[in-house]
Amino acid sequence: MSRILMLSWEYPPLLVGGLGRHVHALATTLVRAGHEVTVVTRHAPGALLEEYTEGVRVVRAPDDPPHFDVTGGNLLAWAVAFNHTLTRAALHAARTGAFDVVHAHDWLVAHTAVTLREHLDVPLVATIHATESGRHQGYLPAAHNRTIDDIERWLATEAVRVIVCSAYMKREIGRHFDVPANRVDVVHNGVDALRWRARPRAVAAARAQWAGDGPLVSYAGRLVYEKGVQHLIAAVPALRSRFPGLRVVIAGDGPYRADLETLAAGTPEVSFTGFLGGHELTALMGASDCYVVPSIYEPFGMVALEAAAAGTPVAVAGTGGLDEIVEHGVTGVKFTPADPAALAEATGWVLGDRDFARSLALRARDRVRADFNWPAIADRTAAVYDHARAADADRVSREAEHVLAHIPAHTTPDPNS
Repeated sequence: MSRILMLSWEYPPLLVGGLGRHVHALATTLVRAGHEVTVVTRHAPGALLEEYTEGVRVVRAPDDPPHFDVTGGNLLAWAVAFNHTLTRAALHAARTGAFDVVHAHDWLVAHTAVTLREHLDVPLVATIHATESGRHQGYLPAAHNRTIDDIERWLATEAVRVIVCSAYMKREIGRHFDVPANRVDVVHNGVDALRWRARPRAVAAARAQWAGDGPLVSYAGRLVYEKGVQHLIAAVPALRSRFPGLRVVIAGDGPYRADLETLAAGTPEVSFTGFLGGHELTALMGASDCYVVPSIYEPFGMVALEAAAAGTPVAVAGTGGLDEIVEHGVTGVKFTPADPAALAEATGWVLGDRDFARSLALRARDRVRADFNWPAIADRTAAVYDHARAADADRVSREAEHVLAHIPAHTTPDPNS
């Protein structure tokens, strides 16, 4: 049993992307397995500053004045201020209990994580969910992007163990940050399959709301360039020519939304819903004839598994973690990233053969239940904690031996000298 102090910049009810859902599922599953988990995160309007929820102790750090606006995607000033208040909240949490490990999720909590490692004298485990370099296809366009890259490298170097979600990410971390492979553990993201099963009435309502006379295609996620939604929009004319009445629903929000809406202007088949949560999203997935993940960069692709758990056939870009979790023609179909024609062909394959689509969906749902269930993933994560504690104990022992080896041996003075 481990006592875990987990750091995350988002946690329910404050959710921005997939990271918060991941941390919530991991924390609650670890608690059910008998571990003690404290999550320190930022405050959400209307939420308590501290509470036990689903067995997890949640400590929320309120924002400090002054308020820093995020402009042009530059999070650095905001992140520095956030880490100040997060550190204080975490140290407050540590007053009432000891911890065996600090688990940091991504660069936005790096400064707090390293401070706590030093203050509490416990090993640091870091999950690198994505990299700034990967998001920008290896090009870091501005000073703040390069600084984020440096912070990610620092966090990966300071952690005794690094967790990544795919073999693709393990290679990226090793190549880009020079982290030895024997310090990196691949632990896939998980999916609560039951949570993604929408009620038939909700599915029917979503179908009535969003579908036309033809098939319904959907996407859900952050609207940023690397998610590749622009290529889905570019594929709509080819799909429309094959499937009259086709509708494409894009759920989510983000800094690229205005550009995407401009790109889709004059294309009535495309609808933007904004952020959908909970039952609305599961209903949309369940109502869809095909769920498309057109990412250019995707460390894992959890949303593809969520769609599979909802019983929806998926078409995904053959990149990153998506290339690992989807078996082409068996649990989904894959297409070349950033290629609208290939996207249209793959999606059309699913839409044009309903028996094939049903077989894809059934096999994918079975694989989600077998290979991506949260209890198994929590067990693998707990094993990483044990490994980290053992490695840290070995480090302390070696450092003690080094100190002893350099202490001058005691000699008795010669009385005749």
